[in-house]
Amino acid sequence: MAEAMIEFQSVTKQYQGGQPAVDNLSMSIDKGSITVFVGPSGCGKTTSLRMINRMVDPTSGTITVAGKGVTSVPAAELRRSMGYVMQSSGLMPHRSVLDNIATVPRLNGVSKADARKRAEELLDVVGLASSLGKRYPSQLSGGQQQRVGVARALAADPPVLLMDEPFSAVDPVVREELQQELLRLQRDLAKTIVFVTHDIDEATVVGDKVAVFAVGGKLAQYATPEEILRAPANDFVASFVGRDRGFRHLAFTAADGVTIHPVPTVTRGASGEARLQLGEGWRLVVDGESRPLGWEGPGADSELIPGGSLFRPRDTLRRALDSALSSPSGLGVAVDGDGRVAGVVRPEEVLAVIESARRVRQGAL
Repeated sequence: MAEAMIEFQSVTKQYQGGQPAVDNLSMSIDKGSITVFVGPSGCGKTTSLRMINRMVDPTSGTITVAGKGVTSVPAAELRRSMGYVMQSSGLMPHRSVLDNIATVPRLNGVSKADARKRAEELLDVVGLASSLGKRYPSQLSGGQQQRVGVARALAADPPVLLMDEPFSAVDPVVREELQQELLRLQRDLAKTIVFVTHDIDEATVVGDKVAVFAVGGKLAQYATPEEILRAPANDFVASFVGRDRGFRHLAFTAADGVTIHPVPTVTRGASGEARLQLGEGWRLVVDGESRPLGWEGPGADSELIPGGSLFRPRDTLRRALDSALSSPSGLGVAVDGDGRVAGVVRPEEVLAVIESARRVRQGAL
């Protein structure tokens, strides 16, 4: 059984004259895992997060971290012992990137030289070039600012990392990159992460466990993403997860049974680009290393069309189906670990594998 790092015991937050923001919350958060709080606006998920580091104090009940009550530690000391990442990154505009990252170690008494050295190491950890360390936040993109925010939260090597809708202010492509970066970091660092989002897709991507909050601050379901998608605890959870939860559930089924069909090279240009003939006049254009660049439709004068997500080894059935359905040609592009074209997948064959997996699951129930 997993060791608990954070415990909520009958915790309520009541503001004067209103409904409880959080109502009798009891839950245990596993050490070294990512736990996601998800739910509609006003359901208490952010209030619950902020009670962990006493940005908000509970009206009643107790919260413990590593077996120690949070109220037994001075609030400022408690906050410095945890990493905190917010939606807008919260960087200080008048300080350089390195000085922003070094903030908490400096507050904890670390020398300026050692704090800056730690900051330089963390730039690489969060996937940023060392040259960005001398820049100011206004000189960074939104995605880069959020990476700096994560680096700052990790600077004092805290066991607990609190993340309050950290990726909601960036565009969808950057958001997916940051989600994958968080999962990569977690594989290396194994922090106890509490992550707030209103997006059920994000919750199921990053969470080891997901806590679905209902309006009124009540915990509606607390389980693995797969269980919440497969078996919502009640009508509220089913409604919040949405009608397409069956599609989301495909993200937990491996696509091992999907056939990858080879594709032939038909022409190669002076630039090293090649055209792969894929039937019905569609051609997949690849570079000199056989990495996909886009599509050319039927006809000699067709323009290059970017399109289609890519299917990779060990991907899920959701990825396989999405690659086929998002492709202009109706054929999903499969690539190897180096991003080179390995073949194509056909939507009808992916659907057949999905149906087979569904029957296996039903037989196991």
